[in-house]
Amino acid sequence: MGENGSFWLPEAASTIAPEVDALFYFVYWTSILFFVGVVGFLIYFAVKYRRKDHSFVPPAFHENKWIETASIVIPTILVLIVFTWGFKVFVKMYAAPPDAYEITVRGKQWYWEYEYDNGVVVPNEVHVPIGRPIKLNMSATDVLHSYFIPEFRVKHDVLPNRYTSLWFQVDEAGEYQVYCTEYCGTSHSAMLGKLIAEPEAEFQRWLSDQNADRPPEELGEILVASYNCAACHSVDGSRGVGPTFQGLFGSERQFEDGTTVVADENYLRESILMPAAKIVETYPPAMPPSYSSLSARELDGLIAYIKTLQ
Repeated sequence: MGENGSFWLPEAASTIAPEVDALFYFVYWTSILFFVGVVGFLIYFAVKYRRKDHSFVPPAFHENKWIETASIVIPTILVLIVFTWGFKVFVKMYAAPPDAYEITVRGKQWYWEYEYDNGVVVPNEVHVPIGRPIKLNMSATDVLHSYFIPEFRVKHDVLPNRYTSLWFQVDEAGEYQVYCTEYCGTSHSAMLGKLIAEPEAEFQRWLSDQNADRPPEELGEILVASYNCAACHSVDGSRGVGPTFQGLFGSERQFEDGTTVVADENYLRESILMPAAKIVETYPPAMPPSYSSLSARELDGLIAYIKTLQ
């Protein structure tokens, strides 16, 4: 929760967030007002009209037209206010401006992949320029995900075989957490990303740097961190959901079908692209086939990095 947040909501960081918050607090305080009023009248009537003794017979009362009319008209007015207000905010939230900067988002088990219009593809950490509307065109390659940035008050399901979208605009630089809010498998809780909003010049510099050549080992180390591989594979020899990367290259691997193989480059490549092809003994077949879209350069980088972990 940001320092400007409240008990209920984190800091409002996008241009649409104040409008969402205003609607939320209207419903919240209206509900509090009616709750206090109903409970107050309940206590008042319980005390005032309680039976004094067992022989007391209360007089008959007839309905009050004003009370009946108010109990229909007031809730109807409130529902119409919330519906109209909410519909206007909804339309504004999901109708992106025509000049919005578009980024493609792919939800995969268990990371977010972003592709920019110049072909740059990055996992989990997305950079956006401040002061410009940003539209995310989203789809999933495997199961249902949901894209959520609490400070922006934007959330939308990310579905296989169809596109969804959301947009936002941030006017101040900062870092924000991206969550998947739809249970998507074993490592759902680790499907975390980061959004970095920065001035246009810094954003363009970052975008240009993504095309810079890096040594394969350095690229692989960056990818292991970006794709959150440590959620299942350690680099210090400790046991995880999947085998550790330390000492993996060149070691003999024994599989659940009784066969063995030496972990060379071809084995590592196959394990990344087709993780169900060979299941290491005592480990579950938990790794999804989400990494088949990695480029040849990225594969070479991952393999080169794993080879250094001896």
